Amino acid sequence: MDDFLIRALLGGLGVALIAGPFGSFVVWRRLAYFGDTLAHSALLGVAIGFLLHVNLTLGVLVVCQVVALLLFFGQRQRQLASDTLLGILAHGALSLGLVALAFMEDVRVDLMAYLFGDILAITTADLLWILGGGGLALIGLLLIWQPLLAITIHEDLARVEGIAVDRINWIFLGLVALSVALMMKVVGMLLVTSLLIIPAATARRFAPSPEWMALLASLIGCGAVGGGLYGSFLWDTPTGPSIVVAACLLFMFSFLLPAFGRHQG
Repeated sequence: MDDFLIRALLGGLGVALIAGPFGSFVVWRRLAYFGDTLAHSALLGVAIGFLLHVNLTLGVLVVCQVVALLLFFGQRQRQLASDTLLGILAHGALSLGLVALAFMEDVRVDLMAYLFGDILAITTADLLWILGGGGLALIGLLLIWQPLLAITIHEDLARVEGIAVDRINWIFLGLVALSVALMMKVVGMLLVTSLLIIPAATARRFAPSPEWMALLASLIGCGAVGGGLYGSFLWDTPTGPSIVVAACLLFMFSFLLPAFGRHQG
């Protein structure tokens, strides 16, 4: 195999392993629109990266973290509903990124690569970002797994039991922002949420426990990455969308199998 295919496969598998556990919580907590908001804001991070001449992944990561903080504090006010706030943040950041890039006349940006991913162009540096950052994100999630699960099941009861709900929620949103920033290179900002949600939704019918659902979601995501890469190579189709199509096919195929898990998430 050519080196770029090996890097693409490793990067895609790394992203799938990250997306599984985080996607499970996104499904449980109905945060799909939050993932979309982070993904849309990523273009502003790209613009900032070009403006400051820093690594684009770092620029995306910083902007995603800022958006996650804004959401965290925004949810504590009562004037706007969460979905309204998410819509403002998503489209505001996306439009600001497009306007900023338009002012950079000396910069030529392949918007299609950022919108739909460019996994075949993953460099060794990108791979290190995915594996290193993804490893930190998974370790962070593992450390807060039990209290976060308790909050997801019943937030008020978790407060009564003495769990620092606000702090755990803040850490979780920051870790999701980190994950989205890492996944953008593989499937693009428009398809990031699909890689979070579809494998987790597929695993939900078969998982007897939350831990099994997270593991199965990661494995299903890895299968989608492998199938999408193979299909893209075979039929010369866009790789990022091909991965998402493979995930959708696995989701539809899952309904042909009997559900054997008891966990309903």
